[in-house]
Amino acid sequence: MSDTTAALLLSSPVNAAVAAQLAANPDGILERIASDNNVSTLEAVRALPSENVLVVSNAPFAKVMEAIATWGEVLFIVHTPNIVLECKGKVPQGTMGRGYFNIHGDSPIAGHIKADRCAAIAFVSRPFMGRASCSVQFFDTEGEAMFKIFVARDSEKELLPEQVANFEALRARYTANATDA
Repeated sequence: MSDTTAALLLSSPVNAAVAAQLAANPDGILERIASDNNVSTLEAVRALPSENVLVVSNAPFAKVMEAIATWGEVLFIVHTPNIVLECKGKVPQGTMGRGYFNIHGDSPIAGHIKADRCAAIAFVSRPFMGRASCSVQFFDTEGEAMFKIFVARDSEKELLPEQVANFEALRARYTANATDA
């Protein structure tokens, strides 16, 4: 990915129509809102209120994944126009090799992530389906979600407090290097 592409993805102005739709429906599905407004999902994420999102560059990709690997079981989601794939499990520690960030271990979450296609990482805390949610979302060079990792819930569907603390600490680590979200 070129530095110009990354800069455009990270610095584009917030779309006013998307921001208005999010204000009217704060827990709407971001991919649907993006599609309705003919913008990328990253543009929809950037239109969230600043207290709900922090967007950073792709530079800390491996460090963010390494931190998430210590959280325990999370919800890993891949959302495309054709499928919303949800997998609960621990994110294994990963290593770079042959152009991929490779994750394998004793978990249903495994595979090979083309990390150099990641242009931005967003820390998102917002209502979804009437409940609080916290996620780390990884966006490709077109501004679409590669995958999302959500803080897990307990049997009462409440966010796990320890994971929320881990999420907030990880987000705080990158606040000083954030782009204008």
